[in-house]
Amino acid sequence: MHPVARSSTRLALRELTIEDVDMVLAVYGSPEATEHLSFEPRTRDQVAQIVTRSIAAATADPRSEYALAVVKRDTDDVIGFGRIAMDPHQQRAATFGFALRPDAWGVGHGLETVRLLLGLGFETLELHRIWGARSPLNEASAKTMAAAGMVEEGTIRGHILKAGQWRDSVVHAMLADEWVTRTQTP
Repeated sequence: MHPVARSSTRLALRELTIEDVDMVLAVYGSPEATEHLSFEPRTRDQVAQIVTRSIAAATADPRSEYALAVVKRDTDDVIGFGRIAMDPHQQRAATFGFALRPDAWGVGHGLETVRLLLGLGFETLELHRIWGARSPLNEASAKTMAAAGMVEEGTIRGHILKAGQWRDSVVHAMLADEWVTRTQTP
């Protein structure tokens, strides 16, 4: 499926363009924004490679990765990055992740982003299961995924090597029938 265009009240998901490199750098280059992610802050060249690879992956057939810009609908300002990647080890399943610029935190953009990604996965891609992993210290992400209806499933021990230290990850997931129930409840 290309191009992706999905929106909510304030935000939209859209395909990345090469012009988005500096805006993605504001997320992936930020020590604050990457504190709980699985990698250290990226350089501009690294971000340009990620964006270029994401643009190329968008037209693959079949498409296995959806790396998307999270934008404010009224300004098209990129405030974050969202990703759904097909999980080759599970049928009709995918991993997902998201990150926002620190100046976009604390106003519900994270929850809106998660809901947009889940909607894309369940409604458009017809997935059965979507899961994501977070740092055990990232309480904001835990609250956001819980508010979206995702279930905390457990801990993957020694999952991520960051700054020379192994870190656990906490897994959150949602199934398609849970999404349907959540979105159809008045």
